Amino acid sequence: MIKHFMQKCPVNYALVRPAICIDPRVMAGYPEKEQEKIKEKWQDIIKEVKFLRQLKHRNTIDYKGCYLKEHTAWLIMEYCLGSASDIIEVHKKPLKEEEIAAICQDALQGLEYLHSLGRIHRDVKAGNILLTENGTVKLADFGSASMASPANSFVGTPYWMAPEVILAMDEGQYDGKVDIWSLGITCIELAERKPPYFNMNAMSALYHIAQNDSPSLGPGDWSDSFHHFVETCLQKHPTDRPTAARLLQHPFIVNPRPSRVIMDLIHRTKAAVRELDNLNYRKMKKILMVDSQENEVSTGEPEEDSTEDDQIGGDSSKSNSITSTHSQQSENVSAGSQSSSTSSLPPTSETDSTYNYPASFTFRLVEEELWL
Repeated sequence: MIKHFMQKCPVNYALVRPAICIDPRVMAGYPEKEQEKIKEKWQDIIKEVKFLRQLKHRNTIDYKGCYLKEHTAWLIMEYCLGSASDIIEVHKKPLKEEEIAAICQDALQGLEYLHSLGRIHRDVKAGNILLTENGTVKLADFGSASMASPANSFVGTPYWMAPEVILAMDEGQYDGKVDIWSLGITCIELAERKPPYFNMNAMSALYHIAQNDSPSLGPGDWSDSFHHFVETCLQKHPTDRPTAARLLQHPFIVNPRPSRVIMDLIHRTKAAVRELDNLNYRKMKKILMVDSQENEVSTGEPEEDSTEDDQIGGDSSKSNSITSTHSQQSENVSAGSQSSSTSSLPPTSETDSTYNYPASFTFRLVEEELWL
């Protein structure tokens, strides 16, 4: 039995819902993939399931199973708090260099594992790098992955694509070095909050990636080793790029840093989400109070006693959706973006189905039970 909560987030062509697996009792998050009439969609799902079933590594998302029910494919996967992209959106500023290094180290370990199997991710970006409750970094979203290397398909997200992927139809095949390029672009994304050419439309960006010199890390308080790491990842010719195993020995990765870098980042992000939730709650309560006062003036009714202010926030018997969601503050990293972010903690009792979400996703959820 899987108990799930009716909150949907778009992830590619999937829907993601947080869930609790009752037996065994483990946390999980699962994308709901709507059955398409087009045969290719089902082929994509089958391909991804086959890919996921082969992965067993600390830094790749853990696949739990796939079920078919009512013309829908349900992929059950490991529960994660959110993505690196969610974190920079919450803080509205770049990550620290030591945080980027810690994320890159785990991502490289995941890529080294994939490449050792002859697999290519083909869509490495901050939105597909997830973080768990215990601070482990996971590569996720293998919908674009290749089961074989070399490959020649035009696949990926434009701004993170390697030049040889863009030119593959004209110039031939590519291998796992495309993931190294994408990781270099992801470093720039984490350091500057967006990848190069992000102000252009996708087609223009693809042209510049293929025809221009490699992008570089912009000015800032970054170390020489970080600049060199990005430059090494973004070598124009794939043969000049090092492997994931080689990059794990780069000074940017091996330089000493605090062991709790990722956990501290998660805690800081949760605190920022709670503060944002509180701020939006206060703004909404103020709007409701103003509306109530204007209604009293227009109807000529006398103002009631001060207990009405509390009723606007909602008492236990007449609470509105704002109060009911605010009663439990947000604890997750984020619930939007390109990756499947979900809340960090389940309800504390069977009757408490209010989940914790960031302010923009705060609402009361309907609890259901699904038997598979």
